[in-house]
Amino acid sequence: MTEAMDAEFDTVAEWTAQVARDLGPDYFVPAGCRGSGNPAALDWLVDRLELTPGESLLDSGAGVGGPAGYAVSRVPVSPVLVEPQIGACRAARSMFDYPAIQAVADALPFSDNAFDGAWCLGVLCTTDAQQQVLTELRRVVRAPGRIGLLVFVATTDLPDDQQPDGNNFPTEKSLQQMLDTAGLRVDARINTTDLPPIPQQWQDRVEAVDDALERRFGGEEAWQIAERQSGRMGELLGDGRVSGVVLSLRRTS
Repeated sequence: MTEAMDAEFDTVAEWTAQVARDLGPDYFVPAGCRGSGNPAALDWLVDRLELTPGESLLDSGAGVGGPAGYAVSRVPVSPVLVEPQIGACRAARSMFDYPAIQAVADALPFSDNAFDGAWCLGVLCTTDAQQQVLTELRRVVRAPGRIGLLVFVATTDLPDDQQPDGNNFPTEKSLQQMLDTAGLRVDARINTTDLPPIPQQWQDRVEAVDDALERRFGGEEAWQIAERQSGRMGELLGDGRVSGVVLSLRRTS
């Protein structure tokens, strides 16, 4: 993990949970989805993965657990969170009380066919072990292999100095090649730009969390690093050099 990743997913993750707990339970899911959680994308995945009550859902690279919390609000599944940063694990447990295991997405600590479904949101571009992440998802999800991805892909050549620290964006071509190698096919897909807008109430709650974080921790180096990271990502998405794609996957065999 780079310094920027440590700041965002360890230190700031715990600060986010502190703020959300002070604001109240209505803020837990929006706070836990900061940076990766458009509720429309999560709705799309819950529907396409055909999640049903009581099924197990792996959230690989779960951050502080917001997307898993949203899934449970839609369908009473049983989430298991995997996250490499201990601060995010602690934050997730404190807000949602789901199992949160410190581990990496490219070496999941589970047996084959352990889960009914899985998703991995905004994680693939944060690791060089992209092929292993996809292969591991296929391994631990039982047939038919219901897997959801939110992937940020490069639409043009991006020199290293133009990418946020620790990011490595696949292209559409390289992503498809990795899916083929992993034995996964695209069952459905949608670009994040084609999703409905984020509801105003959700935006208001995220802004309340952001404002509280800025007031309490704006002078801290970790907050400033995380904000620079977020700003660079926003610029890439804003000018179209990076685009978000949501995928519903199944096994090829």
